[in-house]
Amino acid sequence: MDLEKLAQSIRTFEGVTRKKPIADIVRIFEAVRSEYEGSVVDFGDDAAVIDIGTDDVILFAADGIWGRIINKSPWWAGYTSVVVNVNDISAMGGRPLAMVNVMSSGDMQSTREIMEGIRDGIKKFGVPMVGGHMHPDTPYDSLAVAIIGIAKKDSVIRSDTARPDDVIIAAYDMDGRVGKNSPYSWDTTSFKEPAIVRERFMVMQEIGEKKLATAGKDISNPGTIGTLGMLCEVSKVGASVDLNSIPCPENVDFEQWLKIYPATGYILTARPENAGECIRVFEKAGIRASVIGTIEATRKLDILNGDCRATVFDFMKDEITGIDI
Repeated sequence: MDLEKLAQSIRTFEGVTRKKPIADIVRIFEAVRSEYEGSVVDFGDDAAVIDIGTDDVILFAADGIWGRIINKSPWWAGYTSVVVNVNDISAMGGRPLAMVNVMSSGDMQSTREIMEGIRDGIKKFGVPMVGGHMHPDTPYDSLAVAIIGIAKKDSVIRSDTARPDDVIIAAYDMDGRVGKNSPYSWDTTSFKEPAIVRERFMVMQEIGEKKLATAGKDISNPGTIGTLGMLCEVSKVGASVDLNSIPCPENVDFEQWLKIYPATGYILTARPENAGECIRVFEKAGIRASVIGTIEATRKLDILNGDCRATVFDFMKDEITGIDI
């Protein structure tokens, strides 16, 4: 395995580089950030955390679906819009409550297929779509969904709280298949019974309530290493990852797996003494979990294979999102 070549491939992967414009957008809001009095976390995490003055907090997130996915399979785009939003809430230890959407299309057949995908996602996850807005006359198809959830204030799993000497845990639902619409998607939900899907996406709530994790994110479009990179970036730390410790399904290329959005997959950090219990909670829910590395005080994310080491991100000069929480 050529580590330098692999590091370069991950660093320049489209799922990673598409995050680059975020920092410039966030900077536009710096002048009004003082207005966010109830915001515990805003930009840079899977969901914003809003303090409502009780023991609970509101989690608030939104995701737009990539245009090329909508064009290839409108049904899958609608279904995926539910998956990714539910994941953003559950990854932070929360319980999803409801969604709204904004849909644009001049093609009623595409609109119908997208909405059928959303309907089927609702059936699977049990999270309702309670409203939205429709543009019926655009020359393009577009879909964005926003979601709210709730969590205990002291149980929220954030991205910016990893610390040196934490261990890194990768967790995946291995019972899946490469998606039909992208070599970098891993479908773990569409063919399962709703009860199984709901049990697995709520596993992070148990981990949050037991305070087993110091930080965490759901593995999203940047893949396993890219998602860990975003966590390290906002936590202002580095990491060393042993590639041989990362679980990988049979018959899936390892480099492809590192770039896959696994639908039900998480990167967590934990104190070493809590790692075993954290893994047991995942495995009880049918999710494979392993310690894959360590958080370090350096500002570099390195991958290791035996005695060989390569730097994927040097945060003294590299940016993924460039967000400073």
